[in-house]
Amino acid sequence: MNKLIIFSAPSGSGKTTIVRHLLSLKKLNLAFSISATSRAPRGEEQHGKEYYFLSADEFKKRVQHNEFMEWEEVYTGCYYGTLKSEVERLWAKGKNVIFDIDVAGGLRLKQQYPEQTLAVFVEPPSLIALEERLRNRKTETEEKIQMRLNKAEQEMATAHQFDVIIKNDNLQQALQEAERIVTDFINR
Repeated sequence: MNKLIIFSAPSGSGKTTIVRHLLSLKKLNLAFSISATSRAPRGEEQHGKEYYFLSADEFKKRVQHNEFMEWEEVYTGCYYGTLKSEVERLWAKGKNVIFDIDVAGGLRLKQQYPEQTLAVFVEPPSLIALEERLRNRKTETEEKIQMRLNKAEQEMATAHQFDVIIKNDNLQQALQEAERIVTDFINR
């Protein structure tokens, strides 16, 4: 059975670092699910690499045609989602699919595919540490940082709905724990 491995967390918790580490481990046979979005590309982002960039109209049309496993209007007029065709493409290659996805989307995927999904929540050491990480990135406006922190509180309240919580207060330990958990799940 093809597996789905979801990593969700508040922005700045380290989930992307963990997912990249797991993708580098050939023994896990993982492939990354590229999400679709209606937002414009940033910087060097390319269609089909970081995201599938769709217009808002195209995104909504695909929603109407039931082409998404899950989707969400994250901000007004800005949609993100997982195309069924993307997961089917990776499964056809015999891969286990790994997601770096927001909390709401991760929980929706888990509900739809409970038997073949491992949902992992990456928890920051604290909201104070999370704020420090977001500020150290130096990529966000003050308004964005506050918005992410407010959202983080709500997201952390859902952690108990995930199969596993990895507290990322020591990156090496978090990487080892993630590797062990995903290996066990794939070998089941």
